[in-house]
Amino acid sequence: MKIKMLSRNKEECTRERASDLQRVFRNPDPALHPFERAREYTRALNAAKLDKVFAKPFVSAMDGHSDGVFCMAKNPKVLNTLASGACDGELRVWHLSGQTCAFSAMAHKGFVRGLAWSSDGARLLSCGDDKTVKLWSPNGTEAGATATFLGARAFTSIDHVWDTSGLFVTGGASLDVWNTARSRPVHSFNWGVDTIHAVRYNPVQCNVVASAASDRSIALYDTRLQTPVKKLVLQMSSVSQQ
Repeated sequence: MKIKMLSRNKEECTRERASDLQRVFRNPDPALHPFERAREYTRALNAAKLDKVFAKPFVSAMDGHSDGVFCMAKNPKVLNTLASGACDGELRVWHLSGQTCAFSAMAHKGFVRGLAWSSDGARLLSCGDDKTVKLWSPNGTEAGATATFLGARAFTSIDHVWDTSGLFVTGGASLDVWNTARSRPVHSFNWGVDTIHAVRYNPVQCNVVASAASDRSIALYDTRLQTPVKKLVLQMSSVSQQ
């Protein structure tokens, strides 16, 4: 008959003070932890993936603009197509997969303030400091603008409606709703602000437009009505994000 006796030193297991950490004893023998190998493999694999993700976040640079890029717009239908507008008035359309410039033109005299693709992704709208809005067909054979819309003041932002009605909205001294088939705005909204620096269409409710102005306000407009809908004044300045 065998008798095994277990004994331990009380000083090794007892904390001297209540604030001390409790000592934990663990046997590192891998035979006693059969599931530890799979967990460690998963952790090592995730760590390797994260190292590759954060090691080189910068992929490439597409050079071509002679001045700083002021605005950009992505194509809603083609994921690898991006448009950029520079401070010298140049407009470029890039293919991200091949990192090449597919279309370039001197669009405006001055800053290109805003870019917006049409809902079908075939046409591109641009606005600038020269009080014009131009319609482009980057995939077509025409090198110049297919249409030009002249405004009373400089434009600061532009956005295209998400349906196929051909409407687009511009921001500046007032919020103007345009139709590509007309040379003048269909509607003009003004809510007592100096400059509207950002406009965006609602993707779901295509008749609703949001704007951010220089008086720290965010306003909602319904293009079916002749008056604005609601206005909210923030404590700090309002900015737009694409």
